[in-house]
Order: sequence, then structure tokens, then C-alpha cells
Amino acid sequence: MNYLAHLHIAEVTNTSFSGNFLGDFVKGNPEGLFPKEIVEGIRLHRYVDSFTDKHTQVLAAKLLFPQSLRRYAPIALDMFWDHFLARYWSTFHALSLAEFCQLAEQNIIKETNIKDVSLPERFCRVNHWVWQDKWLESYQKISNIDYALQRMATRSERMAPLAETGKILNEHYNQLSDIFFELYAHVLQASDEFVADYRN
Repeated sequence: MNYLAHLHIAEVTNTSFSGNFLGDFVKGNPEGLFPKEIVEGIRLHRYVDSFTDKHTQVLAAKLLFPQSLRRYAPIALDMFWDHFLARYWSTFHALSLAEFCQLAEQNIIKETNIKDVSLPERFCRVNHWVWQDKWLESYQKISNIDYALQRMATRSERMAPLAETGKILNEHYNQLSDIFFELYAHVLQASDEFVADYRN
């Protein structure tokens, strides 16, 4: 799951928007670095990533990629899941995607505007770009997912093969779409269960 899914999961589970967003930017133990609500969101984000990576449907989806690209499949699939969530947003939420993005941005500002809380520099940059450039709304078009993957591929020579993964998503679009519906239902249920256990 990528940014949009983690933010949607935050609202569904009534957990911190900023914590669920910060999960990709905080390493190690977050205890003592952030308020407990944000720590809970970070831990939920990490749980969702682990649950998704091990899910049988995701393992099957990875096999759609040639062996040479399989190590990059999780990155491409995370982007695809956000695309499908964005494309069929009205199936999952009463607000429009643009309205939800405004809500998420406002919640993140409110939750992180706390004295003595130090946010990772990379998070601050990405958080700015996500809302300014409307990344999440752009995910509705598969062409923008391919563009994002192409951009990510330029970050280093090691990441270069990622540029080839967009065509795999397009080739298996319908099959991956079917996988998403079942997978995301399981993710939402597992997230609810995680939060209930965490709070007990």
C-alpha cells in the first residue's frame, strides 16, 4: 500500500493521519519521539506493509513480473493499489477524493503542529509536494503511475529497472484489479483488528 491507502486506513481505523503517513520516513523505535497517537499510526503503517507483503494475493501478483523485475514488483504494486483505490474512490468513501485529500492535509497539519516534535526532513519535503502537486488525485490515471515509476527509476542505477515495471502493470491490469478488491478488504479488516489489539 502507498500514501493514499495508508491515509484512507488511518480514517477507517480512527488513527493518526500523520502517523500512518510517517511510517515510510521513520526508522527504528518511534516511542518517545512522537505523541502516542502518532506512534500508534506509525506502528499500524508498518503492520499494513508487513501484512500486505506476505498476503497470498500479493505473492501471486509478484509472479506476473519477469524474474529480472520481481524484486521491484512490491514498489510497482504499491503504486498500483493506490491507483485502483483512487480510480474507484467513490466505492470506498462518501467524500470526493479531492475533499478527502483536503481533510487528510488538514489533519496532518493539526497533528504535527506540536511543540518539540521533530519531523524527518524528507517527510516534510514529500508532505509538501503531495498536497501542492496533488499527487494522490493524479493516481487516478494509470499513466501517472507509470510516470512516477519512471521518475523513481532515475534516483540511482540500482533502481533503473523500475522503469520497466509500468508496462507489466498495464499488461495485467484486469487481473491486478481483481486482486485489489479482495486484498484491500483483507487489509481493512486486519487493520481494524490490529488497532483493537494495540489498544487493549
